[in-house]
Amino acid sequence: MSNKGFRVFCNINRPDSKLVDSFKDLPVANVADCMNRFYVMKGLKPYNETPLIGTAVTVKARIADNLMFHKALDIAKPGDVIVVDAGGDTINAVTGEIMMRSAISRGIKGFVIDGAIRDVDGARKFTNFSVYAKGVTPMGPFKDGPGEVNVTISCGGTVVNPGDIIIGDADGVLVIPPSEAAEIQKKAKEKFESEVEKFKAIDNGTEDKSWVDEKLKEKGCEFIE
Repeated sequence: MSNKGFRVFCNINRPDSKLVDSFKDLPVANVADCMNRFYVMKGLKPYNETPLIGTAVTVKARIADNLMFHKALDIAKPGDVIVVDAGGDTINAVTGEIMMRSAISRGIKGFVIDGAIRDVDGARKFTNFSVYAKGVTPMGPFKDGPGEVNVTISCGGTVVNPGDIIIGDADGVLVIPPSEAAEIQKKAKEKFESEVEKFKAIDNGTEDKSWVDEKLKEKGCEFIE
């Protein structure tokens, strides 16, 4: 029997933890550049200063309802990130400090929510748990369903599949397909290292900006003295 729209997939394929951890300390902006500026969630912001890295457990939630979010919390494993498609609604929060503390006790790395949270003061105190959301409201959720756990969702305008690698920092959140993660990580690391060299050149006054005029000429810009 199919009950599409109200079901839970309990098991997902998770990438190797070493592959996930290889993105630690890489700026999200560098990784995004190596994915042609795609796969970044839009409209979500961090509510504490803890960097995010983990594997996606996904939730498709009914607006203003967190029943399936609670079920995802029950089946998520240490190192996971719970990513919730709450329809972008910011009238009702779908989580707060109680669920955040429960997640921390289970080794979950963070919540990423296309919707609203509450108890922001509590979230800001966590140094081992990341919280990203679209907005904040004190108005709480209902617990009626339906919804789905571990299906393909959209969060911040970006497709997220169960098992995707999720990283986040002060700039925002990015989704990485595991099948391409090793190559993306290598490119992002190289870009990060090249930027470190650029910082040094700027600091010692040897920065080369000749590319600016070259690009303008290539585009047909007119120079007037």
